[in-house]
Amino acid sequence: MPALCRDCFSPTKPGAFRCARCGSPRVVDHPELDALSIAHVDCDAFYATIEKRDDPALRDVPVIVGGGKRGVVSTACYLARIRGVRSAMPMFKALEACPEAVVVKPNMEKYARVGREVRQLMGELTPMVEPVSIDEAFLDLTGTERLHKAAPAVMLARFARKVETEIGITISVGLSHNKYLAKVASDFEKPRGFSVIGRAETLTFLADKPVTMIWGVGKALAAQLERDGIRLIGQLQTMDETDLMRRYGVMGQRLARLSRGDDNRVVTPDREAKSISAETTFDTDVADRRRLEQTLFRLAEKVSARAKKADLGGHTVVLKLKTHDFKLSTRNRRLGDPTRLADRIYRTGLDLLGRELDGRKFRLIGIGIADLVAADRCDPPDLVDADAAKRAKAEAAIDAIRAKFGGAAVEKGLVFGTKRIREPVEEE
Repeated sequence: MPALCRDCFSPTKPGAFRCARCGSPRVVDHPELDALSIAHVDCDAFYATIEKRDDPALRDVPVIVGGGKRGVVSTACYLARIRGVRSAMPMFKALEACPEAVVVKPNMEKYARVGREVRQLMGELTPMVEPVSIDEAFLDLTGTERLHKAAPAVMLARFARKVETEIGITISVGLSHNKYLAKVASDFEKPRGFSVIGRAETLTFLADKPVTMIWGVGKALAAQLERDGIRLIGQLQTMDETDLMRRYGVMGQRLARLSRGDDNRVVTPDREAKSISAETTFDTDVADRRRLEQTLFRLAEKVSARAKKADLGGHTVVLKLKTHDFKLSTRNRRLGDPTRLADRIYRTGLDLLGRELDGRKFRLIGIGIADLVAADRCDPPDLVDADAAKRAKAEAAIDAIRAKFGGAAVEKGLVFGTKRIREPVEEE
């Protein structure tokens, strides 16, 4: 059975508690270790780990990265997770569970920079890198053994060490024969994990796992499966695919195939973005129309800037709202022509927002564009709105000034009656 030391990268005895060469306990062995090449790499508690790296005083204390007392948890270090803190948890609940935690406001620019550094190191392993988010990606190392003179498992172990020494954060690796199982494996031994799921063990490995381990099975579907007496993946393995599709629609096919570990998706480099959005969580719940409109305006500008930078536009404008009781709703409107203009994004979002203003208080608002297309297809001349061309021209002029002198060179504002509102937006 192939066995590998994750610290000195040398072959070692299978089943050994420590590496015979360096004495490290970080040994991984598996019958198919040298034959598998699909990996999922996930940075451990990414935002919190970066904050601990940059501030040694935080190293041994629970750290929560999030948007203040009224925001939500973006991520939490493992010390905080032990106390029950979870991502997307309301901040007040997180602090009730772990009152001694240090709360750090997110610095997305810094996290994106570190994410790019990790991605660059991935590119040294293989060109077949499919980003999933800022801190995780799939890699296909098929055929790289000849180039690196080492099996994919060895190269992944070296990669994990390089990320630690050069970037100062840790990662967990899942190695398998397809994307679904690689993702499952990467969740097993966090932090600094390295888990393997082989072909021969796939069915038996999955059989006693809960159905929620299948990608796409959320709370609602899990509850429906529970009502039908289905709790374990092994139960799905015995059921006919056609019967599952009859019961659960298209999702039934996914249940049938993933329960058997069948996943024919390939690793696709440079996966295209499906949407561009921005949102903010208020420190206090907001019902005031002017405050909501002003915030929406600033967010529309941010979405527009990101779209222009990416040379993209969207056919659909999406408004996102979360009420004081955490109920989330989205409202969509498909445009006649795709846009990347802040003016059109804002005006469309404003109309959608107006239909929701019934006295409710909102803790979060967001705006975005979806159904993305190339920039050259966006914003043709508007023959109906005579002022649209003037606004588009003015926006282009402001963009040019900001590109030359910086984002703060020109500040656009909204006028409500005789009062110009320029309240800051709390970004999360």
